[in-house]
Amino acid sequence: MPPVRTLTPGHVVVHPNRERSACRLTKAAVVSVLLASAGLILVVTIGGWSELQGMQLVDLLWSIAYVVLALYIWRWARGLLPIAAVLAVLMLAFAAIATLGLDGTSWFARGSPGYAAPRSLFGGAGLSTGLLGALTVLLIALEAALAAIAMVAFSQRWNVELEVPEAERRG
Repeated sequence: MPPVRTLTPGHVVVHPNRERSACRLTKAAVVSVLLASAGLILVVTIGGWSELQGMQLVDLLWSIAYVVLALYIWRWARGLLPIAAVLAVLMLAFAAIATLGLDGTSWFARGSPGYAAPRSLFGGAGLSTGLLGALTVLLIALEAALAAIAMVAFSQRWNVELEVPEAERRG
């Protein structure tokens, strides 16, 4: 159970770092990159469904986790920023393997003769292997940006609280 906060009468709690424009911009950037990453993961997952080797559920859960993280971070949940950064680094590793993999594990290598075309989640033809490879390269860049921006946001100390008189807060 969280401790009960006792305030001095006539005082309010403020978060001065949350009011800075740099912090608001960084928060918006983290949320935007999280949502863009979730969308891109879904596009690659749906477009290359048949070739994901059992990672379909993991990708869907990863996208849901990114959306949930984005919602909480939008509400100034600073503690989730390192989690977002770690998930970004892990997804960056998966995307790098999917892009640079050896022995036919790369999206680009799957465009060679002898490989079946990817099938979509909905049973039709999926996205081309070249497009899936390009989207995966874009995902690498997004995940690197997410990890960096999340750590910058974490260093901005959104959690700092000050107790100030109500009159000073209004002024």
